[in-house]
Amino acid sequence: MRIHIQNTATLNSTYTVDEALWAAALARNGEDGAAYQVTYGNTLDDYAGAIADAELLLSHNRSIPDLFPVEAPKLKYVMCGNAGLDSLAPFDWLPPGVTLLTNSGTHADKAGEYVIMALLMLANRIPAFVAAQGEARWNRQAGRLLRDGRLTVVGLGALGGAAAHHGKAFGMHVTGVRTSATPHPACDRVVATSDIDSVLPETDYLVLACPLTPATRNILDRRRLALLPRHAGLVNIGRGQLVDEPALCDALDTGALAGAVLDVFVTEPLPRDARIWTTPNVVITPHMSADDPARYMANTLDVLFTNMKALREGRPLPNTFDITRGY
Repeated sequence: MRIHIQNTATLNSTYTVDEALWAAALARNGEDGAAYQVTYGNTLDDYAGAIADAELLLSHNRSIPDLFPVEAPKLKYVMCGNAGLDSLAPFDWLPPGVTLLTNSGTHADKAGEYVIMALLMLANRIPAFVAAQGEARWNRQAGRLLRDGRLTVVGLGALGGAAAHHGKAFGMHVTGVRTSATPHPACDRVVATSDIDSVLPETDYLVLACPLTPATRNILDRRRLALLPRHAGLVNIGRGQLVDEPALCDALDTGALAGAVLDVFVTEPLPRDARIWTTPNVVITPHMSADDPARYMANTLDVLFTNMKALREGRPLPNTFDITRGY
């Protein structure tokens, strides 16, 4: 198969694939290098010279808008070096008959560790202590164990599944929320998204890890925020648009919600005058929860070869993106 890897000049080396990284991935996955003819590009001129013969294109979301439309008669697959592709909607740029793939699975280990860190921070009142430290104020409060806490994870894909797994390892009672109530090995129970209102009142910690789709946009609105107990904490590693930000600020300002650890926001980078900066009991991270620079593209190539193996064996490609569903 002819593969063109278009690196993104505006991004750092975290998202770059070179010959050494490719060779290591071939060896790690037991792949025959002779089965692939690979070209690498860093500029649009590089791309123009390679895409005409490419059957698969691998690139980052930030590059895609500049790469299409294009004459690519042999192109069968476009793999994005990202899991969430909402920024590329409405997908009218995708040539007819070309399958779109994500790198879902790349982020699971890092995101799972981030979530357990965030849950431990919430359990130990770290958001409040961070605020007190900035004011040079001694604010002694007791923390609590995660064990026996009630964790609700919305979205049970790679990110949410890892979060549920870590929560279960800490002895938490884990409820998963996804499109259907299909069981998940890391969850004590799973409910359909349509039944989310029934589990929010009994939630100690709520983790949002679902993709952004028309069905999940603003899924945690003002009404649902009010269903959470006052002692509850929120972790969002999905998308900022999953939450009504002004309503979340109101809930934190009034003490209707105990705390939040947020990695994603409606507007990114977060503007200097954004209200959330000064909202109490919040820890903010700049959309970094799922990225490990040392492993990001290596993991992405592992996902690519998992799909190539499925293709050879005549199985459905596990990372196929369903444009109609948005994930």
